[in-house]
This record gives sequence, C-alpha cells and structure tokens, in this order.
Amino acid sequence: MATAQTEAGENKLIAERREKLRALREQGIAFPNDFRPDAFTGDLQAEYADADAWPAERIEEQARRVKVAGRIMLKRVQGKVSFVQLQDFTARIQLFVHKGTLGDETYDAFKGWDTGDIVGAEGVLMRTKTGELSVKVDALKLLTKNLRPLPDKFHGLADVERRYRQRYTDLIVTAEARETFRKRSRIIGRIRQWLEDEPRRFMEVETPMMHVIPGGATARPFVTHHNALDMQLYLRVAPELYLKRLVVGGFDRVYEINRNFRNEGVSTRHNPEFTMLELYQAYASYHEVMDLTEAMIRDAAEQVLETTQVTWDGHDIDLGSAFRRWRMDEAVLEANPEIKPEDIRDRDVMAAHAKRLGVSVKASYGWGKILLEIFEKTVEGNLIQPTFITDHPVEVSPLARENDTDKGMTDRFELFVGGKEIANGFSELNDPEDQAARFRAQVEAKDAGDDEAMHFDADYIRALEVGLPPTGGLGVGIDRLVMLLTDAASIRDVLLFPYMRPEA
Repeated sequence: MATAQTEAGENKLIAERREKLRALREQGIAFPNDFRPDAFTGDLQAEYADADAWPAERIEEQARRVKVAGRIMLKRVQGKVSFVQLQDFTARIQLFVHKGTLGDETYDAFKGWDTGDIVGAEGVLMRTKTGELSVKVDALKLLTKNLRPLPDKFHGLADVERRYRQRYTDLIVTAEARETFRKRSRIIGRIRQWLEDEPRRFMEVETPMMHVIPGGATARPFVTHHNALDMQLYLRVAPELYLKRLVVGGFDRVYEINRNFRNEGVSTRHNPEFTMLELYQAYASYHEVMDLTEAMIRDAAEQVLETTQVTWDGHDIDLGSAFRRWRMDEAVLEANPEIKPEDIRDRDVMAAHAKRLGVSVKASYGWGKILLEIFEKTVEGNLIQPTFITDHPVEVSPLARENDTDKGMTDRFELFVGGKEIANGFSELNDPEDQAARFRAQVEAKDAGDDEAMHFDADYIRALEVGLPPTGGLGVGIDRLVMLLTDAASIRDVLLFPYMRPEA
C-alpha cells in the first residue's frame, strides 16, 4: 500500500495538474473532441518492422503522413528537441518533437504537459539514427489532461489489490495485463467461430438472467426482487434448463456464453459472477461431448497461442495429446488402496474412510456423495495433465442420465487440468418421471439444510414431457480456461473487474 509520504507526493502533483487544467479552462481549450487519428501505432510498427526493407532513406522518400492519438508514457525534453513515447491500445510509437517544426507557442505549451496526458499528433514517419520508427510531429494537441500521476515506469503497479481495484491504471502501465485480456477476447471469439463453423453448426442464443426458480446447478443463488410484479427472483446459477427447453423446441445445437451468479465463497478459483460456455447437442452422448470439448480447447490453444504446449502454475501441460478418460471410482481406488472395489457402494465403509481422511460426512450423505468427497480430497489436486473423470454417482448428478448398465452411476464427466475443474458435461436426463423424482430428492435435501440443492421446476418437467431428444450437454468455465491458456494464478488476473470488498 502507498505510504503517507508517497500519498503526500501524489497529492502535490495532483494539485499542480489541477492548476494546469484550470488554466486550460480559462483558455477555453480543455477536453477538445475534434482530433481523429487515422493510424494505430501497432499497425505502423508491424508494417515498418523490417529495418532493412524500410531504411531511413526509403521512409523519408515515402513521406507518409499519419495522425496518431494516445497517452504520453514517457517524455524527454532536450532543449529544442523532445522525444515522447505515445501509447494507444495497440502499441507504442515515438514522437519526434522539434521546436522549429512545431512552432514556439505549441512547443512551449507542450513542455508543460505531463506523463499520462492524452494527445493527438500529426506528422510524417521517419526513422531516427538509432533505428526507431517515429513520427516527426508538425501538429500536436492536448486532448485530455491527466490529473492523477501514473506509477513510475520502473516499479509499475506493484500493489496487487490496487491493480484489481484500479484496472484502468493497471491496463495503462502493465503490458502483461493488456496481453492477457487481448487473449481472453480472442479465445472467446475463436470458440464462437469454431462452434458455429461446419460441421458443428451450433447456434448462439440468449436466455434469461433472472429466474423464478434457480436451477441448472447445485449452488446457492443471489436473491433479488421485481417491484412491478412484486415477486422474488434469482440471478441465474446456470442457463441449463432454459437451453434444454430450446432443444425440446427443435433447436438441436445451441450454445450460450453467459454470466452466472453464485452466492458462494471467493478464492483464486471463484468469483461471485463468472463466465460459462454452455452448449447442448441433440443425438449425442457424453462420449461425443468429451470429443467436442477436447477438440475445442485444443483448437483455441492452436489458434490463439499457436501451440498446444502450455505452462500453468509451474506445470508443463500438453493439450495436444489425447486427454485421459478415467472413471471416478477407479481414480479413487488407485489413490486410496485401503478401499476395495466392493467397498465403493458400502456407505459405512466409505464414511469410515472419509473420517480417517478428515472429511466431514453429514448424515444425509449417501455413498455417492462420500465418493465425491473422497475424490476431491485425494485425487482432484493431482490431475495435472488433461483428464476426463467419468461416471459420477447419481446422487451428485441430478440432471445427468443414469448409465444403462451401471445403476447408481451417470453418463457424466468433469475435465480437470492443473488440478482444477475446467468443464462439466453429461448425457442429459430426458426421462421426465426420473427427473421429477430427482427434483423431489433435491427438495428433500434442501429441506434438510442443503442450501445448494435444487428446487422443483414444474415447467421444466412439462417441457421434458413434450419430449427432449437424446442430448449431450457441456459447461466450460471460460475464466478458468483463460487462466490455463494465459498461465494466470488467480481468477482475478483474468477478470477485468473482479469482486472486491469496498475500500475502507
């Protein structure tokens, strides 16, 4: 955090800059909006990157005029000649400012401008003796006066909490942050394109964010109130039940990149609001959905990173090889040799083993819930390379289809990478009577004190009675996927505005 001495220094600079702004107001030239750039600095740098192909003489002969705008990040005044590093949203370029070219009045005004000011510059391109592409400025205008000094170029924005709270400043001074969010945008854009391309042909849709009944996931919802209708509503915990209603309606392949809200804990993996991709494909099982998930993630890595070999949290991860597929019960048996295969569905034996592990077991837990708890305790954190954990118990999968030959288990998977869950999918339960029975079981669990259990959704049961074709579904945590593909340690590093407690 800033020291008292640092804050006093900043306050002095702010006061000085406010005085400069006051002078601009008196001159009637504060905050103009009449400058239009015609070039981006990153495009110029890319076009003239080859110094051999574009030596100083050739650039001078071209005499190309450009208009660029951005923020002053560095300024050096050396008598009648000054150098400025101008940054726009694509990159930086140097401004070569000469008093003789710019004129005495503008040059003298320019000398009083500050780092952080936003300016517009016009001139011809040149290459300096040191080989740096520059704009030889003959017109320069102050567009926005900076009042709060930026962090210095050597220390940057070192206070992590300040980076999250003041993301606008973080993006200005931290190149890595800008690159992370560029990649996030490209990852999401690529996923959209991949899903909609042939032969997949998914259709993007939008579903409500306020629900009369929270459903689609076992999670505690946020509660709100609609004044005009005088009714309680819930911010969605998942769009699942609405998306499957659309499959009932005949849209066989739908997806939504959506914001979900869960009134739960905050950690390096969790934010109260987060972005999910959910999709549903008619006439597909969880096997086809696993194939799709693997191919989609691999494509995003190839297209955005140009590699399938990534590093995350100190681990080298291979997204190019086939992802492992491993049953949950088999994974638990391997990690817990004290348990025998015949013990997996013996609640007493599983509860005793969970107790030895220090796992709390409630009286309402069946063997399936205990199996999940043991898995999370002993297996999940060790799944570094991409692994599909398949065949989850019915007890913890209220919307998944029960396996035809292995009763008590569902056709469900979760994808883990780097010890973290990335995706969840299953063959959808499309038997309305079975679904109604599971909803009733969830209601009983809620009545027994489980705040995350689901409500009974009568309209969804009605939709299933109209007929949901055999369907495979998928949910991918976009924030965690971006963490994986950008080597981010915390979800806050990939959210532009993560949840923060109010400042004191």
